[in-house]
Amino acid sequence: MDKQERPVDLAQLLALIKDAYDVTETEIARRIGVAPATVNAWVHRKRGTGRGPNPDKLRALAAAFPRYSEDTVFRAAGRKSPGPLSSDAEARIIELWRGLTEEQQRAKEVELRALNEMNRTGQ
Repeated sequence: MDKQERPVDLAQLLALIKDAYDVTETEIARRIGVAPATVNAWVHRKRGTGRGPNPDKLRALAAAFPRYSEDTVFRAAGRKSPGPLSSDAEARIIELWRGLTEEQQRAKEVELRALNEMNRTGQ
């Protein structure tokens, strides 16, 4: 992607995707598994009651339209890119989780939600 095509926000990225891939908002929605109204809300920068696209949908957007990297997509959405999670790492995390008490699991869940929220707000 050249310098003049660096999106500042998700709406601009979606406009670039529509032009580069000759697709509609409906087609973008179909490819990433959301309602067309959801993509339309992103295009028109409507926040609604949600917190914007979830990481799985942002990853799906990058996978469906590979001209724009996952990092570019997350940055356009105002978020930091999550680190990779291999199946081995996921298994280790689950095993560690199972060793925690119910109270410890609740505390870790609160902590993880706070970290995720920081990533959503770009902090």
